[in-house]
Amino acid sequence: MRRRSVTAVVMTAALTFSVAACGGGSDDDKKSNGGGTEQAFNASVGNIFNPSTKTGGTLKLAISEDWDSVDPGDTYYGLSWNFLRTYARTLTMFKPVPGTGSEELVGDLAEGLGVSSEGGKTWTYKLRSGLKYEDGSPITSKDIKYAVLRTVDKDVLVHGPTYLGDFLNLPAGYKGVYKSKGVNTDQAIETPDDKTIVFHLKQPFGGFDYFAMLPGTAPVPEAKDTGVKYKEKVVSSGPYKFENYQEGKGFSLVRNPNWDKATDPNRPALPDRYEVTLGVESNDIDNRLISGDLDVDIAGTGVQPASLSRVLNDPALKAQSDNPGSARTWYTSINPKVAPLDKLDCRKAIMYAADRTGLQAAYGGPVAGGEIATSLMPPNIAGHQKIDLYPAGADNKGDVAKAKEALTACGQPNGFSTTMAFRSDRPKEQAVAESLQQSLARVGIKLTLKGLPTGDYFSLYAGKPSYRDGNNLGLMTNGWSADWNDGFGFLSQIVDSRTIRESGGSSNLSIYMPEVDKLIDQAIAETDKAKREAIWADIDKKIMENAVVLPSVWSKALTLRSKNATNIFVNEAFGQYDYMMMGAAK
Repeated sequence: MRRRSVTAVVMTAALTFSVAACGGGSDDDKKSNGGGTEQAFNASVGNIFNPSTKTGGTLKLAISEDWDSVDPGDTYYGLSWNFLRTYARTLTMFKPVPGTGSEELVGDLAEGLGVSSEGGKTWTYKLRSGLKYEDGSPITSKDIKYAVLRTVDKDVLVHGPTYLGDFLNLPAGYKGVYKSKGVNTDQAIETPDDKTIVFHLKQPFGGFDYFAMLPGTAPVPEAKDTGVKYKEKVVSSGPYKFENYQEGKGFSLVRNPNWDKATDPNRPALPDRYEVTLGVESNDIDNRLISGDLDVDIAGTGVQPASLSRVLNDPALKAQSDNPGSARTWYTSINPKVAPLDKLDCRKAIMYAADRTGLQAAYGGPVAGGEIATSLMPPNIAGHQKIDLYPAGADNKGDVAKAKEALTACGQPNGFSTTMAFRSDRPKEQAVAESLQQSLARVGIKLTLKGLPTGDYFSLYAGKPSYRDGNNLGLMTNGWSADWNDGFGFLSQIVDSRTIRESGGSSNLSIYMPEVDKLIDQAIAETDKAKREAIWADIDKKIMENAVVLPSVWSKALTLRSKNATNIFVNEAFGQYDYMMMGAAK
């Protein structure tokens, strides 16, 4: 949804949002969603491939890296937000249907969307009746309040967005449930009864239903909370619960006997079991998908370069693949806190010298990687404007002459040395680093490449200022998919310097611009849609002018469809297959 003014959001939400969701459904459902069982390229984009209501079987998923956390209050990977809906329910959720309808919000734990008052400063939700945890105990509004307040402590739960902590009218100095025990927080969240929760904000915000979608609103029973160790035994509120959990290795989910379909119109709960394996080599994942030994590469970022030509040149494999776009940009953060990148012209030298075709090829080319990006905000975000401040030449391989001019202007005519970090278990990001190493060397900029583990990339390394600056990380691979598809949902968590914290976990690795922070506040307060979108475009331009981000591609991915799974479609809110809606033939 494109956000409107505070009043318009409240009025139109009740009129335009349906709480009905697709569950795989009847023959009529299949026809209305264009469902079919014939393998064809992009058969799962805008349609349900192999629709079914059959229950039973096992879905096998794998990823080449570790998980940031399975704790709903401590996670920020899109793949995690997508998958955790199998075991955790939030106040609202994206509608689980193919096509653009998946960008709409519907009630989940809540009966519907929030009711706003005080001009958008207060939001009230009513919970469905009969909600239970996996042990049969009731889920109450107080559990949701507790869950939200625990996410405020970013020293303990370092991952995850800061929206709720930033916007709620919390008491001065409040540091979360672990450090501020016993503090009355009713000025921020009230629970007048077990089925009602009321949020009070510091300022009006018309899109609070998006905040209610965040995993941090999944209920947590206070008596079962173990802080950072809660991920080892998450208490389920969804149709599946953890059978086992081995950090860094994997986990499996089985049916939650106390989940009641009558309380959950959004989830079909088709398979009996999910098995997730962590740390599987990327090319092995592709091979296992092709052989049918695996159902889902849960990263959702597409096949690796080694498999790309094989898939595209084999008619049977191409028919088993999809090429969805997403509101995602892959980019490199340029750190202005380490010399000589503290000088604008030295950063501009990188912008001009980069071979854009090399970056596109690293991510998989135009089909599996995406369109060459010239700014941070992708075209499918409302407010996007064409910005190209550092033309890379007619062949898009970089402007070496302009790069050398910039190096002279910054006092480094012969170039300089710096370190570039990338996620070591992502071959595409290593290829990006190697491409930049080659193209920047043409003007004397020498890169030392440093691979870091994905699971801790933001919490302990690139996202932790003392490590980042202390280890001379001048460049860092990065990527971002919108939390939802508008300027705030895409930009706010990656460009606002106030999200950067020494405890780590911030997705903003390089943007320290007070003028951008002020513009973000202006955009939030602006009720005129066109003016608000113009502010987000201005923010995008200022970031590019400051040369603290080198865009690579506006993302696409070539993904392989499972031979075993049923009910397969791309949920456009995530830009991935909807893992919650899949079934298993066996």
